[in-house]
Amino acid sequence: MADIYPFLADHGIEYERHDHPAVYTVADVQRLVPPLPAAGTKNLFLRDKKGARHFLVLVPALKRVDLKALGGVVGCGHLSFGSPRRLRKHLGVDPGSVTVLALINDAGHAVEVIFDQQLWQEAAFQFHPLVNTSTLLITRGNLQRFLKATGHQVKILPVPG
Repeated sequence: MADIYPFLADHGIEYERHDHPAVYTVADVQRLVPPLPAAGTKNLFLRDKKGARHFLVLVPALKRVDLKALGGVVGCGHLSFGSPRRLRKHLGVDPGSVTVLALINDAGHAVEVIFDQQLWQEAAFQFHPLVNTSTLLITRGNLQRFLKATGHQVKILPVPG
């Protein structure tokens, strides 16, 4: 598993770090993390029915995602959450620490990145730095620099709620 901080520094990706108790859900974040000046995110690791395609879907923190409708949008029918084993294999993190920053561990580009159109309009975002005991604030421009550095293309779609 890669170390996120040297990667960010090596690629000139600026961030603001905030440490806090471990959080596992959006409710935990609301309770344990002070309000921060960036959009809260929910990061979902999903797979298709056969386990051939994997997705990292980023939506606003409070958005409920209609997985059935999203499956139709991405052209693979049934979507479900990836297992902890698949999450560890593809993104190198554990449940509760799913984050776009884990794409540094996806050297084979096996994970497709989908960013909710509404969320993409924000100027800055909140992401875990591979662990759920800190939150990094990253601007959209720095996120784009990160995605380019990892070689991941992002699809900006209206994720069904």
